[in-house]
Amino acid sequence: MAREPVVGEVAIVGAGTIGASWAAFYLSRGMKVRATDPAPDAEQRLRAFVANVWPILGSLGLAAGASMENLSFHGAIADAVDGAEFVQESGPEQEDIKIGIFQQIDAALHPDVIISSSSSHLNMTHVQSGCVHPERCVLGHPFNPPHLIPLVEVMGGARTSPQAVEQAMAFYKAAGKQPIRVLREQHGHVANRLQRALWQEAARMVAEGYVTAADVETALCKGPGLRWAIMGHFQILNLGGGDEGFQGWMKNVSGLKVGDKIGATVMTQELLDKLLEGIDTLSQGKTIAEMARERDEKLVAILKIVDADRLA
Repeated sequence: MAREPVVGEVAIVGAGTIGASWAAFYLSRGMKVRATDPAPDAEQRLRAFVANVWPILGSLGLAAGASMENLSFHGAIADAVDGAEFVQESGPEQEDIKIGIFQQIDAALHPDVIISSSSSHLNMTHVQSGCVHPERCVLGHPFNPPHLIPLVEVMGGARTSPQAVEQAMAFYKAAGKQPIRVLREQHGHVANRLQRALWQEAARMVAEGYVTAADVETALCKGPGLRWAIMGHFQILNLGGGDEGFQGWMKNVSGLKVGDKIGATVMTQELLDKLLEGIDTLSQGKTIAEMARERDEKLVAILKIVDADRLA
């Protein structure tokens, strides 16, 4: 059954690669989208992008009232945000430019409406610094392409109200995203920092002659990458420990003990307790055997798609 739109109108400020993808997603959720971008051919590129991805979005299922005709383009930020119930900013990744964009949005928008930035590494504390109503400014960082990838990282700045963060989380979740709440500001947020750590190690191994770049790709895509589509690293290690779960992995596989270092981090008892609590929450009451069976069933489904030629 098609879902009703979360809000009636969303403004997209900045219609480049990320903004256009956001626009397509919001349109597919049945919302009206009011877009703006200063580039001379921005409207033409935006409409072409939406038309190109619309069949893919249709295959996932469109919300009630979803239509490409619900897209309007405006020459000024003030016009684009007029009447909007949520604003998704996706301008250039330059702090001074973003501060200026937020100032313009803030000045033209009703103070109760959330302004969310797609910034991939800038801190909201700086971006909101020129706003009269900084309490409604949040980070809403998507993962590319936003019209398909569910993840959104939500975080406030020093002057953001907790209510604004909660409101943004609720909006993204109701729209069909899977938001996570980032509790503290850090450069690069969460997913990009994880990617960067992996990229740095991959580049080191190629540079030092341990492996070719092509084989790094194979190692990732045909190894842990298949599992990462199903579960994250903590749950993978949890299943790797057999019936004893994560603690079994520490004892029997890794040899890791409380007091040992994991890179620059020390495995304290407090950290272990946090990890075990989080893993227990992720397990949702399922046994190791139940989770392993579920993993295997999903892996088979993924392999049938990504390895169709090899399995034929």
